[in-house]
Amino acid sequence: MKRKQRSWRLVSGVSLAGLVAVGLVPLTANASEDAPPESAGDATEVSPAAEASGATLPYVEYEAEDADYQGTLLEADPERTFGHTNFGTESSGRQSVQLDATGDYVEFTSTNASNSIVVRNSIPDAPGGGGIEETLSLYVNDTFVEKLTLSSKHSWLYGTTDDPEGLTNTPGGDARRLFDESHLLLDETYPAGSTFRLQRDADDAAEFYIVDLIDLEEVAPPAEQPAECTSITEYGAVPDDGEDDTEALQAAVTADQNGEIECVWIPEGQWRQEQKILTDDPEDRGQYNQVGIRDVDVRGAGMWHSQLYSLIPPHEAGGINHPHEGNFGFDIDSNTQISDIAIFGSGTIRGNNADQEGGVGLNGRFGEGTSINRVWIEHANVGVWVGRDLDNIPELWGPADGLEFNDVRIRNTYADGINFTNGTRNSSVTNSSFRNTGDDSLAIWANPRVQDPNVDVTHSNTFANNTIQLPWRANGVAIYGGYGNVVEGNEISDTMNYPGIMLATDHDPLPFSGETLISGNTLHRTGGAFWGEAQEFGAITLFAAGKDITGVTIRDTEIYDSTYDGIQFKSGGGAVPEVDISNVTIDGSLNGAGILAMGGARGSANLSDVTISNMADGDVVVEPGSQFVINGGPGGEE
Repeated sequence: MKRKQRSWRLVSGVSLAGLVAVGLVPLTANASEDAPPESAGDATEVSPAAEASGATLPYVEYEAEDADYQGTLLEADPERTFGHTNFGTESSGRQSVQLDATGDYVEFTSTNASNSIVVRNSIPDAPGGGGIEETLSLYVNDTFVEKLTLSSKHSWLYGTTDDPEGLTNTPGGDARRLFDESHLLLDETYPAGSTFRLQRDADDAAEFYIVDLIDLEEVAPPAEQPAECTSITEYGAVPDDGEDDTEALQAAVTADQNGEIECVWIPEGQWRQEQKILTDDPEDRGQYNQVGIRDVDVRGAGMWHSQLYSLIPPHEAGGINHPHEGNFGFDIDSNTQISDIAIFGSGTIRGNNADQEGGVGLNGRFGEGTSINRVWIEHANVGVWVGRDLDNIPELWGPADGLEFNDVRIRNTYADGINFTNGTRNSSVTNSSFRNTGDDSLAIWANPRVQDPNVDVTHSNTFANNTIQLPWRANGVAIYGGYGNVVEGNEISDTMNYPGIMLATDHDPLPFSGETLISGNTLHRTGGAFWGEAQEFGAITLFAAGKDITGVTIRDTEIYDSTYDGIQFKSGGGAVPEVDISNVTIDGSLNGAGILAMGGARGSANLSDVTISNMADGDVVVEPGSQFVINGGPGGEE
């Protein structure tokens, strides 16, 4: 099947960030200045809150199905069924293009200058598992540029269970987590208006290639070493030689921690790391050596240029400090700054016991004075886990306070993207991007295993202006208990089975209290069915599993093309009283209602300036037997 490339246009009812997500305008702050001339017509106004949603990112994303292509269009079924080797469901926009024959291609004209490419793709697994590597040909302006290397080493998990620890790397039956990404820094910069083609040539030998999306970015040259920093090469690290540089990296970090140098410099290059960077504990306290680094400043030449990588899967590494945390990345206790590097892990599985996990890119207590800027994490079990249980060396207790993540990229994990837990407070994730996480892309969990449950409640944290795509398990954003937490200005799309945003009291959190604010977010194609496809989740779901969920405000929000309900109050043992819902647009549902209170839901919601349209099962639905009360209605005042 061959399909002509569409002319660029603004799409009715889609926010600026949504246009970016389909590659129709560059990822910049002002569509009117930066959109190509062809998009001048058919524009519709969107609310200021929605227009501001999502991260301002340095790349433009192009959907394969919106390109000129020769191949087979893959689409999700109406239920967007997940877990049964469903390529369409796992695709961005729920569509992708399969290249089966020699000469098949995906081709598009760039709207931005670029010297790098990221391709989200799927190729087959090896017959016995473990993945394969194959090439795909890149042409620019009809000239062959380079072979891209695609890999399935980190994709293809098998099993029918929805319990992630039950999935395996052994081929057989149903599969999920079908996609991964390949990236390449090109030798030259191609101006806007260049024609990029990904083509299957005769020597590209995979059985099939599926192309989902492409990111083009103009990457800045590598930064120069700051005069005050000391390079890891001074401690014996050698770039690009394939040898383990952990000893040198650890020595440099220890020297910084001891005040012998001012900061650690990771120069341009590929640096192999096969042990977690931490602080050696001669007392061997705790179940594992769980003392992180503190008073450390690690800088790199840029996330495309200074890259740490691991080759040994964590569950095969041996001798690591903690089976869950793996053999790559950094364990942080407090006052640490890390910027402008990449951490490419070696995980291949979520894990079916405590000794088989995919590792954590950044983990620890984090304490005070820590910030993470422009760090790219990929192929970890968890990108970042913030917090430690009290019994992990109680005398070192120190929850994250004022922790900041800015401009980070987390891709292709087996569990969470970033999880704030164990009393994390006054902390934030802003202007960051998440794609293909295997659990919540962003989570706040008021874990009760803290020093003082009355004081150490996870609170006053903010997730703002982030772009979240394609969580292959669980939520785009989740909040489990706590108070004063804010989810604001995020763009969330294409969750496989769970909500775009969920507030819940499962996982035994400390209670909700005070206010929880959900504001200015835009959701596309979120929600889904899980747990044997017996539970259907809305785009925004409130699930009082046991304890109540109190103090919730949902406002200035746009919800489009939900798989099931727009806003759902799920049956549970607790109640959700006095939810304020205002200035909310819910447009389109394949299989659900605009607002649904399930039969076992208890509580109430007050609607003001709510617009609902194009629902499969009605605008506002309260199931028989429900004790939930909804005041006001679509388009009306409370």
